[in-house]
Amino acid sequence: MTLETLSTIRSHGGTQGVYSHASTTTGTDMTFALFVPDHAPGTKLPVLWYLSGLTCTHANVMEKGEYRAACAEHGVIFVAPDTSPRGEDVPDDPDGAWDFGLGAGFYVDATVEPWAKHYRMRSYIEDELPSLVLRNFASADLTRQAITGHSMGGHGALTIGLRNPGRFRSVSAFSPIVAPIRCPWGEKALGHYLGDDREAWRAYDACALLDDGLRLPDLLVDQGDADTFLAEQLRTDLLVEACERNGQKAAIRMQPGYDHSYFFISTFMAEHVAWHAERLKA
Repeated sequence: MTLETLSTIRSHGGTQGVYSHASTTTGTDMTFALFVPDHAPGTKLPVLWYLSGLTCTHANVMEKGEYRAACAEHGVIFVAPDTSPRGEDVPDDPDGAWDFGLGAGFYVDATVEPWAKHYRMRSYIEDELPSLVLRNFASADLTRQAITGHSMGGHGALTIGLRNPGRFRSVSAFSPIVAPIRCPWGEKALGHYLGDDREAWRAYDACALLDDGLRLPDLLVDQGDADTFLAEQLRTDLLVEACERNGQKAAIRMQPGYDHSYFFISTFMAEHVAWHAERLKA
């Protein structure tokens, strides 16, 4: 599989790259960002995955997330994939809505047409992209992985972490959608991508997965209390209850005055990177 380098640039004592490849999983070209701190030859560095939210691409966190200084300090590779397949043949929301279709893959493997052909972001993130990173970046140590994300990407980080026990040493999230089965964004996306069988949706609902017995090694969540999506879409309270109900170790922090934006994410990003780095030590 050929990896095309779209750009590289020096930043904070490391190299920020943007790469593209033809994905066999989505049947489209996929783009991702990857930051590698400077390191001695032969050194292996742990990997932190970041999954972005609705409407985003790899570029949002790359341009506004302010992670590079912390990743360079702690020696952590940072990988930011796109949020959905893209291309002329990829279907989009028929009404042009921003909460479904392009930019809104919800990190699921769709089973309903016309979405099933291309919308396979679960398999892309869990299988194809890690394999690609392992083959093309010699410093990447995939025996030491962590995952984080924002909003829809926070949902992705939680559910991918839960479904893959033993792969990630730590999981964190900014403003995650914690129970898509019980919010309008999730009901729309899961209903279209997976069909009407709500039992099949449980594989993509963090609270349901916790109730089904899956666990995370360690969890950190930051949520702004001024987030306009909190009450209807994000429902952090349901995650608090699910963790307490199931004995899941978690630090779930409400941050006064913060909203849903990258001003919020960038404020706490360095703390998340440091938290993961501590758990990613060899």
